[in-house]
Amino acid sequence: MSNSNDSRPGSADPSAPSHVGGPGTASTSSTASAAGAPSATDNALVQLRLLGEGDLVAYKALRDAMLAAHEEAFTSDAATERAREAASYRARLHPQAGGKSLFTLGAWIGDQLVGALTVEHENRVKVRHVAHLIGMMVDDAHAGRGIGGLLLRQALTLLKREPLLETLTLSVTAGNAPAMALYRRVGFTRYGHLPRAIRLSDGRFYAKDLMSLDLRS
Repeated sequence: MSNSNDSRPGSADPSAPSHVGGPGTASTSSTASAAGAPSATDNALVQLRLLGEGDLVAYKALRDAMLAAHEEAFTSDAATERAREAASYRARLHPQAGGKSLFTLGAWIGDQLVGALTVEHENRVKVRHVAHLIGMMVDDAHAGRGIGGLLLRQALTLLKREPLLETLTLSVTAGNAPAMALYRRVGFTRYGHLPRAIRLSDGRFYAKDLMSLDLRS
């Protein structure tokens, strides 16, 4: 599973709200069955935690693989991102880890990173109540096992602890029915559609659906 816009230049806030990246939110563990996800997880323990500096190599490996396999799902192109150093993703970490985003949350099975998402925060005064979910991805080998739902629900739990935040947005490639269904299940609604949002190397265009969620509800 891969979906959503994977970059919003200039939107990351260097000073994250205090509750999101603070002590006690850095890790959680849950079986997918306990969260109501499909039993295809075979009761494997999925550990969710905020990524830190030491996780950037694993994050880059997962991202490179997803970009190569799902060109239509990302705004960035695989060749450019493959040339990046792992350390260049430091900005996606939470501020206590040296980053500029609210957080990047990872899903682990053992020592393998199998899924991740990032939440960025607007730094302009009039839109500081808005956060953006980007770079949502789950390793193809673990797709359909409820890991995306676990990531989303944990991210929403963290974000709802922060009284400053009211709205969470994302974009998803139009036609990605499983992703749209997942987002709707956790409360997102579609508010817009951008035709020809991205153009692939072979000239094909893909549209993006724009979604938002009220964090106060």
